Amino acid sequence: MRPVAERDIRASFINCSKGETKRLNPPRELADLPWADLDFLGWRDPGAPERAYLVAEHDGSLAGIALRVTSGAARGFTSRSMCSLCLTTHTNGGVALMTARRTGEAGRQGNTVGHYLCADLACSLYVRGRKEAPGGGPIDESLTVDEKAARVRANVAAFLAKVTGAST
Repeated sequence: MRPVAERDIRASFINCSKGETKRLNPPRELADLPWADLDFLGWRDPGAPERAYLVAEHDGSLAGIALRVTSGAARGFTSRSMCSLCLTTHTNGGVALMTARRTGEAGRQGNTVGHYLCADLACSLYVRGRKEAPGGGPIDESLTVDEKAARVRANVAAFLAKVTGAST
């Protein structure tokens, strides 16, 4: 992913109001992020743990979506969950159900789309081996790192298409 500025991040959101984008807390130290290793920019709001954000290049421009993180019952240490974007398995709450309000009339009616995602939204780093999932990890497969990264980008594009109501 190419480096992006805070103003570009704020302007990219497609499923929330301008007021909501003004109030969001962007990731700190944007310049220090490993941009070359990111397929999308994802972060949790440190001031509001139930909020998360995902920004990706989509159809030639940036598209950002605000997410709500559901708080479910804590699962046991031996219970594993898998992220639907990067297919990394995690234990002990490393995967969370995140929902995004749909755009347009569907969103105004309260319709949402949800996926189980890495709780820290570091999918790109897990796929590239730059970060390890405690107690979990990548599934054993024969794909190259580039192929896994392409799958992450395709899964993010499919998620964005569901949020916007576009056909995939």
